[in-house]
Amino acid sequence: MISVANQSLRPAEVLLVDDRSGDDTLANLMHVARAYPPGWVKVLAMPENRGPSAARNCGWAHASQPWIAFLDADDSWHPHKLWLQMQTLQDDPHIDLIAHDMNVQPRGTPALALRYPVRCRISPRRLSLFRSSFPTASVVLRRDLPFRFDESRRRAEDFLLWAQILLSGYRCARLNQVLASWHKPPYGAGGLSGDLKAMYQAAVEVRGVLHQQGLLSTGQLYAAHTIGFARYLRRCVLTSVRYGIAAAQADSR
Repeated sequence: MISVANQSLRPAEVLLVDDRSGDDTLANLMHVARAYPPGWVKVLAMPENRGPSAARNCGWAHASQPWIAFLDADDSWHPHKLWLQMQTLQDDPHIDLIAHDMNVQPRGTPALALRYPVRCRISPRRLSLFRSSFPTASVVLRRDLPFRFDESRRRAEDFLLWAQILLSGYRCARLNQVLASWHKPPYGAGGLSGDLKAMYQAAVEVRGVLHQQGLLSTGQLYAAHTIGFARYLRRCVLTSVRYGIAAAQADSR
């Protein structure tokens, strides 16, 4: 929330969604809302825990502004994120979704300096096979797009949504800047993304859905599956190395 309040271009409204977490989250969110001007921060409470897709869709449904951005509790934004994205959208009003790069760094670490010149690249209408083109905390999109997160999924739901938007022909763009940060590795570090095998299987299922919807050809599907499996093996190796280093450091203390 701090990184949202510190934006050089503050959002018109902030919607905090409690996904019936079962702890003191709702009370904490209400406390956060009271720390800001009345009405700027609104707290939405889900009736039951239904996962990140339902929580994001809830915020989407209650949003009053033409553009929507997303931020999970484990992530933060660069102070100039929204200003740069909205400036780009003013320059090119035909863009439907705009994203940017993200990095992994400890919470409280200063944001990276901007790299000039700031450039916007229109994304080709094809699925990136080597990386996620649109990390969720990087995305700003039109509220009226005819898509939503698939609430039947608790993994890879964001990958499915961004792919559906891009492959359906909507104009998507990416800035050449790191404007948001993960404060834990985006895979293999716990939570829903911590189960690498489950994440891999979810990605396989999503690519199958895209193929069934006619958004991926059979050739593209097989190529994506092959490269996806290679990425899965690489992540397993990197996660094992990370755990090994952490264990060695713990033993040396």
